Order: sequence, then C-alpha cells, then structure tokens
Amino acid sequence: MKPGYYKDIPNAAYHAGEGISKSQLDMIAKSPALLEWSKKAPEDKSKSKALDFGDAMHAVLLEPHRFQSEYVVAPKFDRRSNAGKAEAKAWEDANANRTQLTEEEGRKIALMRESAFAHPDARRLLETEGDNEASIYWEESGVLCRCRPDKSLPKHNFILDVKTTADMAKFHFSARDYRYDVQDAFYSSGFRHHFGEQPTFIFLAVSTSISCGKYPVQLFELSQDDKLNGEQLYKSELATYRECLQTNEWPGIQPLSLPKRFN
Repeated sequence: MKPGYYKDIPNAAYHAGEGISKSQLDMIAKSPALLEWSKKAPEDKSKSKALDFGDAMHAVLLEPHRFQSEYVVAPKFDRRSNAGKAEAKAWEDANANRTQLTEEEGRKIALMRESAFAHPDARRLLETEGDNEASIYWEESGVLCRCRPDKSLPKHNFILDVKTTADMAKFHFSARDYRYDVQDAFYSSGFRHHFGEQPTFIFLAVSTSISCGKYPVQLFELSQDDKLNGEQLYKSELATYRECLQTNEWPGIQPLSLPKRFN
C-alpha cells in the first residue's frame, strides 16, 4: 500500500489491510502480543448483530446510505397473538442481514440525529463539503501508518470525529480512557503528511442519555498539552511496533496490580 489519500477503499478492506492504525496502537500500548492475537483469534460469527449506537450515529450522520443498507427499524407487531408473533418472525428472518432496531431505538436515533443538526457549528461541519471515511496512508518512524477519519475537510483543514457518550458530563473520562489524545495526534500527523497542513481536530459528542428532555450535543477540541501528550505516546508506540517487526518478537506478559483489600 502506497502513502496517499484514498476515498474509495471499502471499510472491510481498510481494516484488513496493511499499516498500523490507532486501534492497533492501543493494543501495542497494552501488550504487543495482543496485536498478533487480534489477527489470529477466531471470531464467533454466529452471534446476531447487536446495536452499536456509536456506529449507528456515525452512519445516520455521515453515511445515510449505509444506515439504510445496514440498519432497519422494526414496525409495530402485536406479539400477544400467534399471528403477530408469526409476522414478527417473518420480518426478522427477512431482515437477518441487517442490524434490527426496535421502533424505540429507531425513534431515539432519529432524535439524536436531529439534535446533532440543531447545534449550529455541528451542522456546519456535517454539511460542509468533505470526505467521509477517506483513508490516509503515510510513512513515519520507518513504518506504514494509516487512519480513517470520520470526516476530512481538506479545504478547511479540519477533521471531524463523531463520538457517542452515555454521560456528557463524564466525556472527558472517556477521552482519557479511550486515548482520544492519541487519536487526535495520530490522525493529525497523517493529515499533515499528506496535505502539508496541521488540521483542527474536532470531536462531535452526542449523548445517548436524555437531559431535560433532550439529547445533549457538544463539540470539543483537546488542549495543546493533551495533543502533545498524545503525540509522545503514539511515537513511542510506533517505535515499539517497529522493533517488534524487526525482531519478530511480540511481548505478551502484562503487569497485574491487585486492588486493595478492605477488611
């Protein structure tokens, strides 16, 4: 895979392809062996698709065509009668290839979408010309890197990333736990390598919980200190990854600290 900016790589091909991604750096940060494990561990495909609000919101906000093809909202069924149960079963079987949403889930997702577009700056970013799910490949620290921003706006030097949160007041904890600082720095590096400009990275957070009858929406930008911390972390993890590639050794034993006992 050559460094560049690609608009037409399917999602499955991207995730199965070459290059180190941010989610893989997360595994390197814990234990390099986890990266090798993730490539070889079997996946139980017999499980039915469960609703992922994060993916559903991403699709309904940025890829409505994908939402239509991958998700379906169930109509009302009278499951108290045998006829209603049979009708529901027939509908479920006919839509087995899509993630099935209950009527309530469909209503909630629609309200969350409307809430996001009600925020003036969020609406502006969502509607401004840009590329959804474009893939960026670049070489850094001697290895091929890749990222796939939710939305890239090259003409304005912006990156938009959609997040869902159960509690907007605790979003900063999610940002820490899921290493959004590393994502910001890593994606920004890819953007800068290709376009030659430092982007403004914006997180669009949409709450899955109601507050005062509405689903809160906020836009966030990390502080410069957090961005620098994320840069230091991903560069250190790239160095670890490069060493693992060179030696073909993937350390897998992690330190374990026991919680304190209270007698």
